[in-house]
Amino acid sequence: MAAPAVNPVNVKIPTEGKDPLPAVFCKNTQTKMGVVVLQEWWGLNQQIQDEAAEICKDGNFSTIVPDLYRGKLATDNEEANHLMSNLDWQGAINDISACVQYLKTNGCTKVGVTGFCMGGALSMASAGLIPDIEAAAPFYGICGDGLCDPSKITKPLQCHFGANDAVAGFSDPECQEKLKKKLDDGKVPYEFYSYDAGHAFTNKTGPNYNEEACKVSLRRMYDFFRKHLS
Repeated sequence: MAAPAVNPVNVKIPTEGKDPLPAVFCKNTQTKMGVVVLQEWWGLNQQIQDEAAEICKDGNFSTIVPDLYRGKLATDNEEANHLMSNLDWQGAINDISACVQYLKTNGCTKVGVTGFCMGGALSMASAGLIPDIEAAAPFYGICGDGLCDPSKITKPLQCHFGANDAVAGFSDPECQEKLKKKLDDGKVPYEFYSYDAGHAFTNKTGPNYNEEACKVSLRRMYDFFRKHLS
């Protein structure tokens, strides 16, 4: 089967109590599997749009990337930290839920969620808070117990982290070990992969991009979603 043509389109998704949610939608006519792709702390920049298009084409899924900051973009760490710190996380979960429903009304019968950095934490929380999600694949991000206790998640998780991640208190090796203990204690169905890489190793525009870790982790994610979404 030939790789599908990828034609990202800008859409607006109705959300309760807020302005419509801007998002970028990649429709894949060859599949009924959908994946919500969640941004790093930078916002809906070109990098995350390209990553979602790659997941659509190479993984054979329809994808949607919500603009959780609603038009705001960060260009440096200070600004990104400010935007993430001021994010309404529960509101973001509601936005992600709206994206799940959008995919389902556009031909997807089952939907998963993945995300990177901040989006990784949100994808993990989504697995515990959004009933219509079938599975989640968080990358180098862990949700706080105040949003969602990971031990309470019942949906399948596939976690991807860098063994050399230096983001203390969020995705470093110590946090990874604490996460695994919570998942074990809660008997959560999960897979956990650690790579010889730093934080944000799939981001081709970042200083920690690791081509081998990126390829292997995305391939694992595609297989994981095909298993749980087909």
